Amino acid sequence: MDKSSATTEDMPDNLRQNAEAATSWEHSLTTRRALKIYSKAVWWSVVMSIALVMEGYDNKLLGTLYAQPAFQKAYGFRQPNGSYQISAPWQSGMGGISGVTSILGMFLAGYLTERFGFRRTMMAALLSMPPSIFIFFFAPSMEVLAVGNFLLTFPLGIFQTVTTVYVAELMPTRLRPYLTSFYSLVWAVGQLLSAVVLRGTLNLPAPWAYRVPFALQWLWPVVLIFGAYLAPESPWWLVRQNRLAEAEAVVSRLTSEDMEFETGKIVDLMVFTTNHEREIESSTSYLACFKGTNLRRTIIVIGVYIMQVMTGSLLRSYMTYFFQQAGLPTDQSFNMSIVGLALSVLGVLGSWVVMTFIGRRTMYLWGIVISMAFFMAIGGMGVKLRSSPSSALSWAIGSLLAVDGFVANLLVLPVTFVLVSEIPSSLLRSKSVVVARNSYTVVNILAGTITPYMLNPSAWNWGAMTGFFWGGACILGFLFTFFLVPETKDRTTAEVDILFEKKVSVRKFKDTKVYLSQIDEGNGLP
Repeated sequence: MDKSSATTEDMPDNLRQNAEAATSWEHSLTTRRALKIYSKAVWWSVVMSIALVMEGYDNKLLGTLYAQPAFQKAYGFRQPNGSYQISAPWQSGMGGISGVTSILGMFLAGYLTERFGFRRTMMAALLSMPPSIFIFFFAPSMEVLAVGNFLLTFPLGIFQTVTTVYVAELMPTRLRPYLTSFYSLVWAVGQLLSAVVLRGTLNLPAPWAYRVPFALQWLWPVVLIFGAYLAPESPWWLVRQNRLAEAEAVVSRLTSEDMEFETGKIVDLMVFTTNHEREIESSTSYLACFKGTNLRRTIIVIGVYIMQVMTGSLLRSYMTYFFQQAGLPTDQSFNMSIVGLALSVLGVLGSWVVMTFIGRRTMYLWGIVISMAFFMAIGGMGVKLRSSPSSALSWAIGSLLAVDGFVANLLVLPVTFVLVSEIPSSLLRSKSVVVARNSYTVVNILAGTITPYMLNPSAWNWGAMTGFFWGGACILGFLFTFFLVPETKDRTTAEVDILFEKKVSVRKFKDTKVYLSQIDEGNGLP
């Protein structure tokens, strides 16, 4: 019998036993032991995730350039007071372009990864980047910048899907939260790098003040293309392609030679899980994400991804510009942006310690509550600042937003990428991430359309009072998390499948025991 295509009832007993043994072995691993065994898998996860530094860098770049005097003068309009501004419609439009092309890139990534694998999809995306960076570098107008933005964010959208799913499929249960949340670290590092570069070029003469930051983007594809070429393919993808011998060879390549457990049994767990999901789902189309128990899973993943917007990530991407509108001088706005992003990096590092002891759901709830309090305080100080301008208030507002970046990266943002990799089934993981990320992008486009109007002095001119808007969004995020997001800490993919199939409630998700050996009699529950 071909064990890669057997139904649950027809699966050989040894396949089921091997899957059960592999599940027990994964649960028995300590973090230190898992790191020792899977050190090579960790390395390749890091290599592929570094592509997301580019996304973080690009995400921060334009939002910060809107506050750079040389860029404002080259691409903006002259105000009555003699200063220059990039108009709110152009700021909104550039954000919308990024969102639309990211959506296209992510949808394409879902098909390409299942058809050609993660490595080849990644290499193709990297090769498409240099021409669009060329357009950015020589752009004489906002219209040409928009063309470059359209072309560049397409491969960045592919990276967002490919890296998240690839890492989730390489990592064992014990290490998955650390390496999937690594997304947040490299993204924050990319933003920090962008802020440092822009601060360093702030006083350069035009056009080099903004061309140098664009030019540095040429370095990434050159380096990463070699990493993608040498990286192993996902063993889960090879199992889905019925290439079991290659899958076992990859697992052997990713683990240490002195591992006491058989790699064949690890592959059998992948086969068991894939067969069970195929029996339940029968389809791997995007439509399958919205059928049966997958509908609940998809709603959760979409909501979790959107939580990044609702907890103010978009406002933080305009951090330098926000600081300017809150009353800080231009050079201090750039300095505070660097401080805020450095705190964000520290927050991600701290999250790895916190999530060892605390569940995903608990971290999410507390992080949202704290961010809500910060944003309400920022809004309140914005009201006071409008009636009584004060440098002390401006610094207090800037400090609160910087600290909020630390809290968000400690408790919310890294957990997002853990949950979106743990909630979907393995068969639909790529497409679920695409649907969720695209839903996030649509909401981000809407938020990105109105945020420049909130901040721009030539538009609504809310300034720091924008905090009230994001505080209200945090309240909605808290309600969604409290009622819909379950606890998945220390669960394997097969266990999560069974818990959703049995429609276990959010409240009971954490403590319900699951037994793969009983899957025929009781769907794996006692």
